[in-house]
Amino acid sequence: MTTCFRRRHLIGLPLAAALPFAALPVRAQNLAALSDLDASKGVRTALELGAAAAVQLLGRPDGFLGNPQVRIPLPGHLRDVAKLLAATGLRRQVEELETAMNRAAEAAVPMAANLLRDAVRKMTVDDARRILTGGDTSVTEFFASRTREPLTGTFLPVVRQATAKVELAGKYDRVAGRAAGMGLLKPEDASMDHYVTRKALDGLYFAIGEQEKKFRRDPLGSGNAIIGKVFGALR
Repeated sequence: MTTCFRRRHLIGLPLAAALPFAALPVRAQNLAALSDLDASKGVRTALELGAAAAVQLLGRPDGFLGNPQVRIPLPGHLRDVAKLLAATGLRRQVEELETAMNRAAEAAVPMAANLLRDAVRKMTVDDARRILTGGDTSVTEFFASRTREPLTGTFLPVVRQATAKVELAGKYDRVAGRAAGMGLLKPEDASMDHYVTRKALDGLYFAIGEQEKKFRRDPLGSGNAIIGKVFGALR
């Protein structure tokens, strides 16, 4: 085979085959070098720590109410209704309603801890690999797909008990029902209890995702050797 032919032959090969292993992207080499055991252990540890931190952050007084990133407002069209109610002398009741919504979420979140831990324990090696290479929302998507439905059932009674004490809660459901019937509000938001439950879960998964981003940005800063090793392979 002539030198010229060999060159043409190499040019026609896929890049990964034509280049020596040392020239492949460092990240791909690092990920390939991770054992399934290390990948699973690192991701599992990150999920456990991230979920625990999110529950601790949100499941306390002002965890929702004092955090603008997850604070639960009245939904869509009802914000205008709330302004009207406030203008007619019901400002205090509107504020009480919004406070109760967020306090309900704060009371419900600690009940998520066990289900989140169970989801992590049942994670497979394939789950771990997908999470590791899936980007900043992969953990949020994993937890939401595994826990949103059962947590909805867990949160609802807690939320219902908290909002039942508020004078405007019944009025919310009546106004929201009419607004949903006119297409001004999502059907799932026509019940205060269901709306608060959904937003509480959204806030929880958001907070878990923020913890994941920290691990990805600064794996060594986690202070955990296996997280540093596994997520450091992504850099």
